[in-house]
Amino acid sequence: MAKNYIRFEKDHKIDWAKWEHGKAFPLGAGDLSTSEFLEFIKAKPVLPDSPVYQRQELQILSPITAPCQIICQGANYRQHLIESGLDPDEKTYNLFFTKSDATLSPPIGEVIRPRHVQLLDYEIELGLVFGKTINRPLEIHSGNISEYVSALFMANDVSARDIQLPQLQWYKGKSYRSFLPAGPVLAVLEEDDFSLLESLELTLLVNDKVRQHDTISSLVYAPAESIQELSHFCNINPGDVLLTGTPSGCALRAPGKFLQKIAALLPEKKKWKLFIKGQLKRSDYLKPGDKIHSSIRTADRRIDLGDQELLVVQES
Repeated sequence: MAKNYIRFEKDHKIDWAKWEHGKAFPLGAGDLSTSEFLEFIKAKPVLPDSPVYQRQELQILSPITAPCQIICQGANYRQHLIESGLDPDEKTYNLFFTKSDATLSPPIGEVIRPRHVQLLDYEIELGLVFGKTINRPLEIHSGNISEYVSALFMANDVSARDIQLPQLQWYKGKSYRSFLPAGPVLAVLEEDDFSLLESLELTLLVNDKVRQHDTISSLVYAPAESIQELSHFCNINPGDVLLTGTPSGCALRAPGKFLQKIAALLPEKKKWKLFIKGQLKRSDYLKPGDKIHSSIRTADRRIDLGDQELLVVQES
C-alpha cells in the first residue's frame, strides 16, 4: 500500500513527516530535496520520539523541490481534446512541453494572478516522480514502470491563456511564480500499487462547483507509454517529474470550426485580439477571491493524494 509523506515548515525549520489519518509524524529528516528524501526512506527510518501534529499546526510545503525538470503533457484526455477544438481520433502524437521550477508552490495557499494576465486557468493533473536516472532509450511497460517511477503527487498546471496562446509562449504562459501548486502528499508506491493508477479519480472545484472530474483510465497516452517515448529524447534524473495532462472542464474553450476558418484568414494581431475578446466573455476564468479545491484518490482511498486548497489573489 502506498505510504504518504508531507514536507512542512514548523518554527522556521523544514522537515518531512509520515502522513496518516490526518496527522503528521515528523521524521527528523531535515530540509532534504525530493530525490534525497526518496533515498532517505529507502533506509526505512524509525519515527523519532517527537510531537505529532495536526495539519493546521504546520505550513505544508510542496513535496517537489527545485531544482528539478518539470515535463508536462498536453491534451492527453479524450474529452479535453474535443474542448480544445481537436479530433481525438486524428491525434497521432504525444504533446510534451515544460514548466519552470520557479512555479512550484504550496498546496495550501495562494495562486497569484499577474497584473497583465486576464485569462487565468486551472488544470488538475496527476504528477509522477522519477526515482531512477533515464539516459538512454528504454522499453517501459506497465510491468516495469515501478523501476522508474517512485511516487505520485497532485499538481495544478495553472496557465495564463492570454500569454500561452496569442504569444505562442507555452513555457512563459505556464511558468509564472505560484503556477504549480504541488502536493500536499507525496505518495511513495509499492510495486502492486501501480495496478491502481487507472482507478484514480481527479476532481477540481472552483467556489464549491465541480469544474473537472475524470479518471486516469481516460488518458490517451498512459504513463508507461509516455515515459518510454520520453526516454528517446530526454535525460531524466531522480526528483524530476512528469505531469500527465488535465481532464476536460478548463475555462479555455476553442472557437467553433467555422470561426477558426474565418480567423485563419485574418492577420495574426487581429485574430488573437478577437480570441481574447471572446474568451473574456466566459465567466469560468479564475478571478481574485476564487477558491480552488482539488483531490486525487481511488474510491477506496488506497491511494489518496490529499486535498489542495487555494485562493486566487491579484499581484500587488
